[in-house]
Amino acid sequence: MSRTRIKICGLTRPQDVRAAVDNGADAIGFVFYPPSPRAVSIEQAAELVALLPPFVVSVGLFVNPAPGEVEAVLARVPLQLLQFHGDESESDCARHGRAWIKAARMRPGVDLLEFAASYPRASGILVDAFVDGYGGGGKTFDWTLIPAGFTRPLVLSGGLDADNVGDAVRRIRPWAVDVSSGVESAKGIKDADMIAAFIAGVRHADG
Repeated sequence: MSRTRIKICGLTRPQDVRAAVDNGADAIGFVFYPPSPRAVSIEQAAELVALLPPFVVSVGLFVNPAPGEVEAVLARVPLQLLQFHGDESESDCARHGRAWIKAARMRPGVDLLEFAASYPRASGILVDAFVDGYGGGGKTFDWTLIPAGFTRPLVLSGGLDADNVGDAVRRIRPWAVDVSSGVESAKGIKDADMIAAFIAGVRHADG
């Protein structure tokens, strides 16, 4: 079986970055969306990204960024991948000279194939539960909304934790899984034991 990649998102503290890296996370996500309780400043993000060793990808999450906002972050923070969670168009996402993924907010009536076709240059499509407003709500969605014929790299998000991620990986076989609240003791505060259990759940499901 292929190895499911793992992204831990919404990190705000050095010890949480170290815990994610030490337990084998493939990517670390930093939130640049001020309303989020997991948002970090450019200065915080620069310090946290500096802790990442080679081959652990730094990801920046944005929601409908204002003109110049992404460029201001990239001038200080060496992000390797951008993640867009708002109503950004293909051209909005592609203008920054970085690889990027686009989030689809899943609910009945969303045609994921049609959505993905609107973002042909995306490195992958992230699927998350639809919530009012933007950002993760820590809720799962109906995984049957993901069409069997979906062939783009799929990042599964939304309400994942150590208890359900194994079932999710076995059923969906996504390219990657993305977790935030499912490994937290409080909003924006990760728990090293929960991170370890989550990653172990993915690896066990990989076989």
